Amino acid sequence: MFIDHPPPRDKQPNPYKGNRGVMRAWRALKYSLSGFKFAVFEESAFRQELALAAILLPAAIFLPVTAVERVLLIGSVLLVLIIELVNSSIEAAIDRISLERHELSKRAKDFGSAAVLVALGLCLLTWASLAGPVIADLVRTALF
Repeated sequence: MFIDHPPPRDKQPNPYKGNRGVMRAWRALKYSLSGFKFAVFEESAFRQELALAAILLPAAIFLPVTAVERVLLIGSVLLVLIIELVNSSIEAAIDRISLERHELSKRAKDFGSAAVLVALGLCLLTWASLAGPVIADLVRTALF
């Protein structure tokens, strides 16, 4: 049985949540682009993965694969970028709390790093299984 409690009367609205509708969406877009810009200019791992994406995404578009395979190839690359952004945000939050070494801080950062590794492994597996045979056939056809 669930009891529906009314909101507290003394609760003040969050001053950071004042925008609604189109204005909220516009500001959210600005914050997102700011985060993306920061990742590009300040995070070397993100830049490396972005360079990889700059090669793999056009390849996924032009490879002769099915639509579902194309979505899987593109999705696996984008997943790496997404997980790297989340990992960078975890690291920034941990560093904001304290720069001193602490086992829990290390663990949180290691978990984020492990998530990136899993995403990279998934990307490699996806590309090897879907694009690998297609690329091998293209190379074989070009050579013979």
